[in-house]
Amino acid sequence: MKIKDVVRLLKAEILCGEDHLDTDIHTACGSDMMSDVLAYVKDQSVLLTGLLNPQVVRTAEMMDMLCIVFVRGKRPESEVVELARQKGIVLLSTEERLFTACGILYTNGLGGGE
Repeated sequence: MKIKDVVRLLKAEILCGEDHLDTDIHTACGSDMMSDVLAYVKDQSVLLTGLLNPQVVRTAEMMDMLCIVFVRGKRPESEVVELARQKGIVLLSTEERLFTACGILYTNGLGGGE
């Protein structure tokens, strides 16, 4: 799957990273606890979350994630968008809830990893 497929499936708005939409992704995780992402997530390409703080981008960077999807129509402040742009991380926003967004991606072939 490519990031542009996530955009289409979740009817997501692209907040930054338009030039990376053709990047291949294979796994995703959904969490609002960045400590859990750091402790339990391995080799995930996409992070789905309702958190909007800069720590989300920093966590994604540390874990080599390629894309963050903000759920429930949430949109981060411009400083968070700029940080993601600097780190080369795609930011998306979808109206879907976390559980539903994860289910849509899983049903369409995006795995959850180990």
